[in-house]
Amino acid sequence: MAAREPIFQEVLGEDWHRLGGVIRRHYFLRAFSDDSICVKGVMREVWHSAIAKCLIPPARVFGALVPYRGTDVPIEVHYNVRPDDGTIHWDRVFHFAGRPPFHFRSYMEHVGGNDVIEFIRFGVGMRLKVTAEDGALVFRDKGYIWRMFGVDVPLPLGLLLGRAYIEERPVDAGRFSMRMTLTHPLFGELFRYGGDFSVGD
Repeated sequence: MAAREPIFQEVLGEDWHRLGGVIRRHYFLRAFSDDSICVKGVMREVWHSAIAKCLIPPARVFGALVPYRGTDVPIEVHYNVRPDDGTIHWDRVFHFAGRPPFHFRSYMEHVGGNDVIEFIRFGVGMRLKVTAEDGALVFRDKGYIWRMFGVDVPLPLGLLLGRAYIEERPVDAGRFSMRMTLTHPLFGELFRYGGDFSVGD
């Protein structure tokens, strides 16, 4: 039986080859395998607005959003897939000064075409369109869902959180930058973080 392609190669098709080499290196993970990788870096900034602070307590119940602010925050991100599972699992571990490590965990499922859904707790997920742009892997939010008994029910969370944008962009052969923003049409940026990561051999 032929080996599977990396999950994001299946998502992007021929556009996979438009990604920078360092991006392809850390997204080599194949569905239904035991592939894993850890990348390490520093978040130059982890920020949320005063309005967004009100959203953090309920978001923590669902395992969403990073509740602290900080600069130059060390981070490692563990990516893995499982032999019985076609999804990619993330464990982002933030090391804020004076606090225990904060874990932001999620998993992502390819749902057809260029679309994926990133799930947090209790079946809540964000549908994302994935593209390759100037070597970068870009995710744009297409709305939120709640998966109940195998059915994806739309949730109007965008009215609270706004729209998400995530990108991972090559810096050089062994490093990439990452940034995430949540921008509300009325209140502007609610959350953002960004930093630089190294991919080991």
